[in-house]
Amino acid sequence: MSIEVEIFSAPGCGKCGKAKHVLKRILDEWEDGRVQWREVNILDELDYAVSLGVLSTPAIAVDGELVFTALPSEKRLRRLLQERLEALKS
Repeated sequence: MSIEVEIFSAPGCGKCGKAKHVLKRILDEWEDGRVQWREVNILDELDYAVSLGVLSTPAIAVDGELVFTALPSEKRLRRLLQERLEALKS
């Protein structure tokens, strides 16, 4: 089993570029395929973003649930992902 992380971004958004860099660095720690991720350009998938409640970028969703409406600290993001992975085991 794996979890799916989506980062919602907009073209030209400086904070989004930083968020993607941080997220990629964290997710590279789980190279075993347990964490899948993708970038969501809100201009291309506006309806999907709105359906999750994304009102600003960057935003992060895990398994289709909006969990961060801004870039969290690396520690907080790691902890959330680790908790989600541990929940899969039980």
